[in-house]
Amino acid sequence: MYVLSTGCQWQYLPSDLPPKSTVYDYFSRWDCDGTLRNIHDTLFAKCREQAGRGPGPTAGVIDSQSVKSAEKGGPRIDPNGYDAGKKIKGKKRHILVDTTGMLVGAVVHPANIQDRDGGVLVVASLFDRFPLLRKLFADGGYQGPKFRNGVRKLRQRLKVEIVKRSDTGFKVLPKRWVVERTLAWLGRCRRLAKDFECLTRNALAFLRWASVRCMLRKLCNPS
Repeated sequence: MYVLSTGCQWQYLPSDLPPKSTVYDYFSRWDCDGTLRNIHDTLFAKCREQAGRGPGPTAGVIDSQSVKSAEKGGPRIDPNGYDAGKKIKGKKRHILVDTTGMLVGAVVHPANIQDRDGGVLVVASLFDRFPLLRKLFADGGYQGPKFRNGVRKLRQRLKVEIVKRSDTGFKVLPKRWVVERTLAWLGRCRRLAKDFECLTRNALAFLRWASVRCMLRKLCNPS
C-alpha cells in the first residue's frame, strides 16, 4: 500500500518496514496463490452489502484507460503498444465496474488493442463468476457486431447497451460517469500515474490493490 500510494521504488521503502525483498515476495505470492483475489472479492461483497445490494451485480459499466510507459522494456514498443487515437505508447487498463463503481473485473494489455477487442478479454476474465450479470453499458468505442458477438459467445444472456456522447456540449451521461469516476479514484494512487511495471501481472495486481484501497475507505467511512 505504501508503494502504491506514494509511487516510490521498492528499494526506497522506509526502514521501519520489512526489507524490500520480503515485501515484494508477499506482493508476488499473494497475487499468484489467489490471496489478493480472495481479499478483493470479500471486500466487494461487503461494499455491496453496505450499499443495500445483493452480493452479485446484475449490471456493469466497461471502459479503458491508456497510460504511458516509463523507460523500460515490455509490451510498449511500437507497434505493439501504441494507442493511435490518444497518441500514447504504453499499456491500456481495461476495467468493468458495477453500478456503484466497485471493480468487478480488469485486464491490462498493450495500448494498441482496440476497446472492442479488449472488452471481450475483460468479460472472458470473469469466467463463471457473477452469473447474475445481465447488462453491460459501454461507450461508442464498443459499438459494432464484433464486441457484441464476442460477448454473446461468452455469455448468452449478457446484453450490451451503447451510451453515446452528447452532441450539444458536455453532459453527465447515464451510467457512463460511474466508470469514469472509478478511474479517477484509482488514479489517486501515484504508482498508477504511469506504467512502471515490467510484468503485466504486476500492473494488474497494483490495479486490484488500488481497488482494495478504495473499498476499505468506503467500509471504514460510510458517510
